[in-house]
Amino acid sequence: MDNNHQETQHNGSLQVEVSDLSLNFRSVTMHDNTPTGAQLASAAGFKPSQNAVVLQFLENGELEDIRPEEVAGLQHSRKFIIVESDRSFRLTVDGVRFDWPCQSITGAVLRRLGEISHDKQLVQQMADEADRIIDNHQWVSLEGEGVEAFISRTPRWELNVQGVALTFNKPEVGVREAITKAGFNPNEGWQIFLKVKGEPKRAMGLNDVIDLRKDGVEKLRLSPKEVINGEVAVQPKPQRAFALLDVDEAHLDALGCKWETVVSDGRRWLLIHDYQLPVGFNHSSTLLALDISPSYPGAEIDMFYFNPPLDLAGGGGIPSTHITATINGIVYQGWSRHRGPQSPWKPATDNVITHLGLVEGALHKEVGQ
Repeated sequence: MDNNHQETQHNGSLQVEVSDLSLNFRSVTMHDNTPTGAQLASAAGFKPSQNAVVLQFLENGELEDIRPEEVAGLQHSRKFIIVESDRSFRLTVDGVRFDWPCQSITGAVLRRLGEISHDKQLVQQMADEADRIIDNHQWVSLEGEGVEAFISRTPRWELNVQGVALTFNKPEVGVREAITKAGFNPNEGWQIFLKVKGEPKRAMGLNDVIDLRKDGVEKLRLSPKEVINGEVAVQPKPQRAFALLDVDEAHLDALGCKWETVVSDGRRWLLIHDYQLPVGFNHSSTLLALDISPSYPGAEIDMFYFNPPLDLAGGGGIPSTHITATINGIVYQGWSRHRGPQSPWKPATDNVITHLGLVEGALHKEVGQ
């Protein structure tokens, strides 16, 4: 037995920790080693008429209600929440039950109750709607039917990189990291644009950082740095059947679009149906065709074709779109757009996915986005 315990026994007093709803504990002196709820409330400064609620903070994190005449087992804990209240409200944090003596509670107090670290999200589980992320200063009502349940979880933030949906467990991500995680080579000399809802696109560099906590962050768009107009389409070798790369097919499937491969007059075509267009054209969607060489990916994908043909919504022609191609009897409008000498095709890293980035970049350029 240590000297402090001997002194406590000799003096017939001991220290307990009490707090209000803020969970800022202070020491008070008890002159009884087996105090009742009423004695604890009195030591904390409450009068009998105030009907104080005494909650013992147990070692497992739960709160146990101590009635006025009930003896508190100090061997379990010497920490108490004591407040004036006429009822309690049950809730759980990560499965641990608490009876809270107030009809509302803040996110900060919930974190203290559940001992949730700052690197975790506090989430209120909802029955008929999406779960809610609770901020520290946010008040949550406990008056609804049933037991309000809260959980902690590793944060998740999402970003679309050129059609590839990514999930991160941190709110800030470098542009280089995002591009690499999406399966693209960051050293390809991309033009990189960040799209945020309601804002003009913003050019980004590889060393820039994206704050995913900002409302409206939509996607990171990639386009080869040089897309030049030309007059002559590269003619592929004829072949009657072909397959795309596995990575191409996985990407197209992930986009959720209807796509198919066809052979027409000895030329191989990838057709992407209902291809969505940026605002500014005379159509909102079209059928996109890519001419796939038999030696792809050794040979580059060059140009792209649309049916129905595109024009600017405000009138005016689009340069270098006079070339046509007939696919299974349907005439397509060809856009003569080629990679410049600073952005040559690289068979080891370029594919249908990167060429779709060229297509998207060329379309946005025409409508000034």
